[in-house]
Amino acid sequence: MTDSPVTLPMSRPDDRPWDPPTELTRLREEKPLWRMTFPDGHLGWLALSHELVRFIAGDARFSSRYELMHYPSADAGQLPPAQPGDLGGMDAPQHTRYRKLLAGKFTVRRMRLLTERIEQVVQEYLDAMEAQGPGVDLVEAFAKPVPAVVICELLGVPFSDREEFLSNAAKIGGLDASPEEQYAAYVALGEYIAGLVRAKRDDPTDDLLSDLTTSDLSDEELAGLGSFLLGAGLDTTANMIGLGMFVLLEHPEQLASLRAEPELAGNAVEELMRFLTITAVGARTALEDVELGGELIKAGETVTVAVQVANRDPERFPNPHVLDLRRDASGHLGFGHGIHQCLGQQLARVEMRAAFPALLARFPSLELAVPAGQVPMRHGQDFYGVHRLPVTW
Repeated sequence: MTDSPVTLPMSRPDDRPWDPPTELTRLREEKPLWRMTFPDGHLGWLALSHELVRFIAGDARFSSRYELMHYPSADAGQLPPAQPGDLGGMDAPQHTRYRKLLAGKFTVRRMRLLTERIEQVVQEYLDAMEAQGPGVDLVEAFAKPVPAVVICELLGVPFSDREEFLSNAAKIGGLDASPEEQYAAYVALGEYIAGLVRAKRDDPTDDLLSDLTTSDLSDEELAGLGSFLLGAGLDTTANMIGLGMFVLLEHPEQLASLRAEPELAGNAVEELMRFLTITAVGARTALEDVELGGELIKAGETVTVAVQVANRDPERFPNPHVLDLRRDASGHLGFGHGIHQCLGQQLARVEMRAAFPALLARFPSLELAVPAGQVPMRHGQDFYGVHRLPVTW
């Protein structure tokens, strides 16, 4: 290979901060697989096409184990193996055991049963926004609390504990919380969930954690799973709602279509997942030598999978940089692929299908309260999005 190794481009266009880094798109247009130098000095790979990213995510020869990983966007050093219950850093068969236990809890049917309650939560927060009057931060007033309350219900957090639980959840990833405050909130939530597991063993209720106490999982594993579900289902959906509304407000013709046709919401959610891809990059490490894209990836080499660029691949999606809520976006990788495909994707879909049309119906004149360039973006965090979204109506 004659090309020099690249580093991961991180700079997004100022006028379209929801787009991938321009240099990343240019690299994909040139070829789908590049040698890449990681922040810790590791010489690995960068996969950019939809075909390659999907293949890597679905092939058991590529590992998700933390202790084998070199991280594409920062030098994280040598990380320990995943804690019990943390599916994100496990391969089969350890991953399979947890996944099988959880799979039946997130079926389309079960999520449909939750739909009425989710719609009620959405309306409650819209009521509060309306009562407050024009001029709110949509992230704090709506995008964060809606999925947080849904997670509370899923895990069985008692009403008496929710104020403190939601307060700690809001601090994680928040613009106004210091790193120390965010870490303290994370620790407090972990300790709370460990206590909640013990309470569910003694007095089970109708919720996910109580269901799982009948399995062979230990308290430590149950607490780990609870923390994993909290991390996977809170920040993700909150950022999709916040960033999704930002993009819709900047695409008024698409927003008008969704407002006029609320039944378009299901299709709109899939296109927003494709177009935005808040989990912009991931990584896998080869467990053995693998030939891919005309190159030999050697055992121990980490491959950065540029999911956001893969979801903008014109070989898979025509006119990929155009937001089109009527597009058939099936096959997008916004929820991942393979054994690590998002367990809670049906729940996230239900939440977003409820949130977007209800918000637009309640506030027909909703608009940004600041110029788009002043909306603070979540650069350098696990999930891309907006820190704040000042809106008025």
